[in-house]
Formats: sequence, C-alpha cells, structure tokens
Amino acid sequence: MTHKIAILGASGYTGAELVRLIATHPSMEITALSADRKAGMDMKEVFPHLRHLTLPTLCKIEEIDFADVDLCFCALPHATSQRVIKALPKSVKVVDLSADFRLRDPEEYVKWYGGAHDALECQAEAVYGLTEFYREEIRNARLVAGTGCNAATGQFALRPLIEAGVIDLDDIILDLKCAVSGAGRSLKENLLHAELSEGYHAYAVGGTHRHLGEFDQEFSAIAGRPVKVQFTPHLIPANRGILATVYVKGNAQTIHDTLAAAYVDEPFVEMLPFGQSPSTRHVRGSNFCHIGVTGDRIDGRAIVVAALDNLTKGSSGQALQNANLMLGEDETAGLMLAPCFP
Repeated sequence: MTHKIAILGASGYTGAELVRLIATHPSMEITALSADRKAGMDMKEVFPHLRHLTLPTLCKIEEIDFADVDLCFCALPHATSQRVIKALPKSVKVVDLSADFRLRDPEEYVKWYGGAHDALECQAEAVYGLTEFYREEIRNARLVAGTGCNAATGQFALRPLIEAGVIDLDDIILDLKCAVSGAGRSLKENLLHAELSEGYHAYAVGGTHRHLGEFDQEFSAIAGRPVKVQFTPHLIPANRGILATVYVKGNAQTIHDTLAAAYVDEPFVEMLPFGQSPSTRHVRGSNFCHIGVTGDRIDGRAIVVAALDNLTKGSSGQALQNANLMLGEDETAGLMLAPCFP
C-alpha cells in the first residue's frame, strides 16, 4: 500500500528534510507540497539538492485536495500551524512539527508562546511525539505534536534517569549547543555569516527558552512532582547538530547502566561505552541519537552527553518515525540512512 503524503511548509529546512527522507521510503508518495510565498515554483528551484526527485509543484494550502491525502506533515510556524490543522478534514492524520500542540495545558501555551491557543479541541487530542516514550499512544493517534529539537535531546539524556530515581531531581544542569539551522530559514541579522561565524554565544539565558515548557511538563509528569532543570542553550556556527551536556548528582556507572537498559532495544538510540562522549559529526544527517556517560572528578556527580541532528532526529526524522507508526508501517522505514561523515 502506498500512502499519499502532503507536506505543508515545504520551503523550510524541516520541509526539505522530510522530502529527502520520504524519497527513500518504500510506501510513501508525496502528492502535495505547499509553500505560500513560493507557490508555483518547482522544489528544485528552492532546494537544488533535491533536483533529482520528481515532486509536485509548490502550491498554496487552499489548493490541496485533502481527500487524496492520508497523512499531512505540518512544518509551519507556531500559531499558523494551529489554525491550519484546525481546518483540516478529520480523516487526515497529522504530524505537526511546530510548537502548537506540545504543551497539554493551554495556560502553559500562553505562558511560553504569548498568545491564546486557537484550536483547543485539537490540542486536547494531540499526542506528544517523542516516539521512544509515547509509541503506543502515537500508533493510535490522529494528531501528533513533534517535540522541540532541544527538548528532545535533553529528554533522551534524562527521562530514564528521572523515572528510575537515580539522580538528584533538584540539581540538574543542562548546557546545550545548537546549530544555526535550528533557528529556521528566515532572514535574520544575527544569523548572517559575519554575525555568527568565528564564535558562539548563549541565548535565552536565565530560563526564558520556550522548550523549558516541555521539560517542565515531561519531567514533572515522570517524577510525579515539579522538576525544573537549569537550562542554557548556545548557538554555534554549524549547520546541523545539537550537543547536550547534562550535569547530575548520582553514581555514574548506575546512570550509564540505567540508560543502557532503557535504550537496549531502541533502533535509533545508541549508548556509547562508559567514559566515552558523542559528537554531532557522528550523527549528522541521520535519525540517530548517541549518548555517553562519564564520571566527574567530584565524587557522586556524573556527566551525560547526548548528540543528535536537530533537523533529523530532532524534527523531520522524528516526524517520519511517528508517521510510520500512525500508518502501520515499520517504524524505521525511510530512516536507516547512515550519518554523513566527514
């Protein structure tokens, strides 16, 4: 069976990444690509690296006949996404890559995104899309909310440890470096080469980053009580990748063993041998997350490092992984591409 797929917001980085991945999928066919400002253009004009593919011409969303669509990937900005998804036929399964349906509490959405939610009935049915931890719910969902890329990286490092109770929940420091593609494709002065290259900087310092809403929601739910991590993201002059360095209190070997047991059967999460740390260069362009644990020189403390590609495992790859489950396909279909190295 071939599933008919639409990608809304195909002219952004995550849209292009979805096209790249689905091109290798054995049972998906892209039948519609939207990009309002570039409607009428061929995908090869917007992304020349995809010129070898035969793809639909970019169009406006209202030009798509959703009666012929089985699943829709929505790679639109937050606030826009909720309005579009609200209007889609209920027969269409949806994987949303925006932030609009990640937070279950509407008040938390207002707190972190600065405006009231316009599709509360959709928000109520949305399943959080961190595949490894919501697999069965995703399998039966109509609407899945993809995680933030920073939020995904931090959760892969920490969720099993919080659940197992092997770390101090009141002393978690998450230091994260993210490549520039995580900021999207829009023209912004601070993302110009001359502004960004030859250095990196912290941003959203002091607990203002929106992905903290996801950390608060998910970690507190696991622990059964409020858990707040200290989180500082940094923008680095690289195109792809996230590296999260997490400082925790606990026995380092126990922490490694806990993570290894949690991910032993996961096809996309690789635990490194104790004492080794991962690198973004070894996951680039792939749907893999690598995790390492090292004991600190201070007794009773450990360092957990997680690396993934923000566009793949942190967004579009995760979205395809979820779509596979929703459509009854093998979860790994279209996703076993090896990382691109060097």
